[in-house]
Amino acid sequence: MAEDQEEQSAEPEGQPAAELPPSSRENRLALIRAIQEARDSHVIAYCAGDRQGAMGQIGEDAVRPMYDHVRALGFNGVPRIDLFLYSRGGSIEAPWRIVSMLREYCQELNVLIPYRAHSAATLIALGADHIVMGKKGELGPIDPIMSKFERGERTVIQEDMSVEDIMSFVSFLKERVGIDDSAALASSMNILAEKLSPWLLGSIYRAHSHIRFIARKLLACQQKPLDEQRLALIVASLAEKTYFHGHDIARSEAKEMGLPIVEPDEELESKLWQLFEAYEALLKLQFPIDPRTVVPSGQDEYVEQVILACIESEAQLSVFRGDLRLRYVRQMPANLNLNLNLNVQLPPGMRPERLPEAARVAIQQMFQQLEAQIATLVQIQVQRQAPIQGTEGGLFNAFWQEATNEGI
Repeated sequence: MAEDQEEQSAEPEGQPAAELPPSSRENRLALIRAIQEARDSHVIAYCAGDRQGAMGQIGEDAVRPMYDHVRALGFNGVPRIDLFLYSRGGSIEAPWRIVSMLREYCQELNVLIPYRAHSAATLIALGADHIVMGKKGELGPIDPIMSKFERGERTVIQEDMSVEDIMSFVSFLKERVGIDDSAALASSMNILAEKLSPWLLGSIYRAHSHIRFIARKLLACQQKPLDEQRLALIVASLAEKTYFHGHDIARSEAKEMGLPIVEPDEELESKLWQLFEAYEALLKLQFPIDPRTVVPSGQDEYVEQVILACIESEAQLSVFRGDLRLRYVRQMPANLNLNLNLNVQLPPGMRPERLPEAARVAIQQMFQQLEAQIATLVQIQVQRQAPIQGTEGGLFNAFWQEATNEGI
């Protein structure tokens, strides 16, 4: 492998080596191969971007394209797979599917975390034999986030809440307020039930149990089995004892929990960070999409092709790509009626009643079409001048695509 790399990078004598763009496939491949050589492993990178306005997340739809990368390792698999990971979270069902799939093709599974691996990404890390964390590496709590729905006729998502928010409310009543009477506690819970639907409260209970089941199942995948006390401590630390879902868990704290943390040496950490920077450039993480600034002056719509996530290995590159469309929503005047009366003077001496029937019909149709076109133009201008009420948008034509030979 080292000889192949030297042959590919060789340049004619007397000519400077060509500089590769930081987000080019060639640049990322060079870093992946360097990491593989240093760790005697096969690297698969999975990055779900957190670009403002174009957020990606870990999803079950990534399992199928990732399987193409795994199959490229050969039917009998390899001794060691390193999963390079970056994500702020996602589906709690995807981690088990990803880890169990990777386990089928290797004897040892590790994750490489130079920066963020929160929520669902932390769950993936729990299924690894070793978690290689750089100095800026971050894990996160695994309590799932659920959507709060208003009760009543309107069903509008108001805000996101953590399952632990509800559990903390109950603990607050018992421990801080000092309510230990069952009737008083039931009365306080009725207040909560008035704000949240029975569906959500039931979902909270299921999620509270399910996330712990998934975490235990993933921890049991490790080559070295954990004793029950250590396993319970890790699950409790990630799902209960961290009171804020946005809390970042550094490698020192992760070690204290009992997770199998490995600190890379200086050279490996540098390579890991460079690879993260390459994906940061590919996913444009440092270029937020703000509707207030990206929509061109004089227009009401903005369209950009975006990459929300990627999976990459020596074999190929897969990207989750789609068209992001944003447009202004304007507050149009109520009861806008346009009454147009086109008073067109005919040439002197020409009287309409003397024109042939066919000519009169043609002229009448022409005036009707002209009135409709003018009304449309006036409405467009009124809309452009109307105050902006907000923005709306969405992702269209988005799916996983093979992009190995696209030069990105």
